[in-house]
Amino acid sequence: MKFLVRSVAVLSFILLLACSEQASESSAQTPQSVVGPVSNGIAMDIYKSPTCGCCGKWVEHAEQRGISLTTHHPADLNKLKAEHGIAPEYQSCHTVVSAEGYVFEGHIPARFIHAFLAEPPADALGLAVPAMPLGSPGMEMEDRFSPYTVLLLKRDGSTQVFAEVSTPAQQY
Repeated sequence: MKFLVRSVAVLSFILLLACSEQASESSAQTPQSVVGPVSNGIAMDIYKSPTCGCCGKWVEHAEQRGISLTTHHPADLNKLKAEHGIAPEYQSCHTVVSAEGYVFEGHIPARFIHAFLAEPPADALGLAVPAMPLGSPGMEMEDRFSPYTVLLLKRDGSTQVFAEVSTPAQQY
């Protein structure tokens, strides 16, 4: 079991590192730069590294499905996550915050964000897809896919399963 946990942690680190190296120098922005929303729909803020390519792909996924995002590049993304109550074990590469204050951490399919916002569970902080599962929105790599769980984050720090994603088709 310890080997599996370490393997997942190492793979997540490698994917985060590769993700941050995808952007070129020409796309570098100041730490506090902001890019406005590009589509109509539910308006939310996304906090991410300016060099994260997979985050950019996730933004495209979300905006194509009615989520309008304003992008922020904070100087300290980990501090922002902590301020929003996202425990380290549930973190991923980007954090989305709704107007109501709900958080959506990582490569969550837009359909689950819409479902959550239509009927937010009592005492909910938001949703999370920890790490960066292969094949999740923004993490597409040919036909590779790793099943994953969308977690419901609760304000008391506990979690429960919000959705199980066993196949790529269940994301859309």
